[in-house]
Amino acid sequence: MLETALWDGDPEQAETAAASLLEAGIEPLALVQHILVPTMTRVGEEFQCDNIFLPELMMAGEAALRVANLVEKATLKAGKTSAALGAVVIGQAQGDMHDIGRNIVSTMLLAHGFKVIDLGRDVPASAFLEAAQREKASLVGISALMTTTLPTARRTINLFKEVNLQGSLKIVVGGGAASAEWAEQVGADGYAPDAASAVVLCKRLLEQPG
Repeated sequence: MLETALWDGDPEQAETAAASLLEAGIEPLALVQHILVPTMTRVGEEFQCDNIFLPELMMAGEAALRVANLVEKATLKAGKTSAALGAVVIGQAQGDMHDIGRNIVSTMLLAHGFKVIDLGRDVPASAFLEAAQREKASLVGISALMTTTLPTARRTINLFKEVNLQGSLKIVVGGGAASAEWAEQVGADGYAPDAASAVVLCKRLLEQPG
């Protein structure tokens, strides 16, 4: 089963199980909402409670990423373009090595029709900027799970301001260390506490002029 493969951090088995479900007719979004998100949320909670450790967390993140890639392919096969709602560059702030939350957000955005450029963990400010320029991104998502990475997340936002790019795209933040108050303080365009609200926020921001 997909839930077991995700929980065990088995990327190959997760990919096989997800492919079987998609071939059987499950909608990509339903797979994300009813299987992937609840399972990975539980994995994240177990990590926070010290019931599992970083290696298990990273393995589960890799399994989730495999499933996310399948969801994107299935979405495209169904006739939806991954760029229908714009391109989103997403990554962990420099110094942050966690994957779970970002993987869930990436998967949810893919399932809702965004093109997602996932830069992964430990992303320098310059890499965010280069990817946003290269991909002509509409949105940049910065995740900071650890409080020690809030300064690097702020540095990334400041870099976009320095090159006068923030006005042409939207910057959103998330992760356990971030908050709505902090997002406002550093000049981000929005904050999302979880994957579902991240999708809502990104869609809303793209509807706003400028």
